[in-house]
Amino acid sequence: MIKVLIADDHSIVRAGLRRIVEESGDMEVIAEAADGKGALLQVQKELPDVAVIDISMPGLDGLEVTTQLHAGYPKLPVIILTMHEEEQYVIRAIEAGAMGYITKRSAPEQLVNAIRKVHAGSRYLSAEATDLLALRVARGSRGQSLLDSLSTRELQVLRRLAMGHTNREIASAYGISIKTVDTYRFRLLKKLNLRNNAELSRFAIQNRLVEP
Repeated sequence: MIKVLIADDHSIVRAGLRRIVEESGDMEVIAEAADGKGALLQVQKELPDVAVIDISMPGLDGLEVTTQLHAGYPKLPVIILTMHEEEQYVIRAIEAGAMGYITKRSAPEQLVNAIRKVHAGSRYLSAEATDLLALRVARGSRGQSLLDSLSTRELQVLRRLAMGHTNREIASAYGISIKTVDTYRFRLLKKLNLRNNAELSRFAIQNRLVEP
């Protein structure tokens, strides 16, 4: 049996994913988590074979969790599960060490296959993710956007600022100082040629990084 961890902040979503996994016949959900820190603790405690991680969770987000899991448990394959279908998220997830990327819209049809494939050592990308990466390659460097100039941490800070989180909350979530958050904010304003948090929020919404 393939031992699976599911991390998502919505209990109804977790219940649905658990049902899909356990109806497969060759895998079981051995742990669940409602946030990023909980996911890290459950991995340490239960040692699953595959981790399915939602990208948008309170506290540590899925990208940060994936980064830490990749560093601490390099043989543990992580599948990112997300509402986002933007190429930035696909790229950042792969850079963080994810072996799989599927959207919640396609999860019922693809989740079981994704788990089997990453458990066998292969990568699994949803059709939507594959199309986005192909489009990016076709565009080449000429098609790069302002978002491409941001580091993964800058992208994470941008999302949290756009969602109204304070510098202190962001610092606590990522284990960095408030001064470091200020530095990231300054870099964001400079790179994106924006003036304040309100403009950062508009930019994030326009680029579908957060919901309006």
